[in-house]
Amino acid sequence: MRSIAIMNLKGGVGKTTTTVNVSAALAASGLRVCLLDLDPQAHASVHLGVEAASKSDSIYEVLVGRKELREVRHQVEENLWVVPAHLELALAEMHLAGVPGREMILRDKLIADDIKFDYVFIDCPPALGVLTLNALTAVGEVFIPLLPQYLPLQGLSAQIETIELVTKRLNNSLKLSGVIVCMHDGQTKLATEVVQDVDTFFRQERILFQTKIRRNIRLAEAPSHGMSIFRYDPNSNGAEDYRRLADEIIEQGEGRKTAGEKRAA
Repeated sequence: MRSIAIMNLKGGVGKTTTTVNVSAALAASGLRVCLLDLDPQAHASVHLGVEAASKSDSIYEVLVGRKELREVRHQVEENLWVVPAHLELALAEMHLAGVPGREMILRDKLIADDIKFDYVFIDCPPALGVLTLNALTAVGEVFIPLLPQYLPLQGLSAQIETIELVTKRLNNSLKLSGVIVCMHDGQTKLATEVVQDVDTFFRQERILFQTKIRRNIRLAEAPSHGMSIFRYDPNSNGAEDYRRLADEIIEQGEGRKTAGEKRAA
């Protein structure tokens, strides 16, 4: 199982759109996928047509120890499940403040989960707190969505430092394994320069995905209909881009398996 947190400490960068549509694309390819919504805004949940009626139906109850993941998980499409968020999740920081090992709660819940998936994605809130720390402690990988602009590019170093700190103190298997360029406009010189800078910075690790998510109004419209882009407009540029990105993610995973097999031999 690959477990991946999709994180950016700045909002409005395509984080939730990417989490939802990558999950849906992988599920459509026949892989079993679970999306955990850790953002109190619950946008990923709503995007897939799931709205927790109360905190008792959400991941909040899992974090405070009242329920298991299976009790709040919803199947929304073939091969795709969602553990929804609720606005009350914003209170988790306060409720978990005095709990020993509070950063490890989600990790332990995932280990104890009785359904196994090919992929688990976590949509992180755009802030570094107990929710994001739970996500980073529970997963093996991080993907960072990035706008092709200079200020987000400057903020990338802070995100990398955060991941390195969590790797050192809480989760030594954690690594940044993907940077995804969102809202890309290949016609602009700025976007081209930023992508080149990121590619140069990560060239040795090959972390930058080659697929760029183009600006597409259909991606912005899909959440209001409670659908992934593949149900809302499967022929749109947005659907095409996320299919290609999902294929890259699968290839990335297969490449690691091959490398692991070579080392084992």
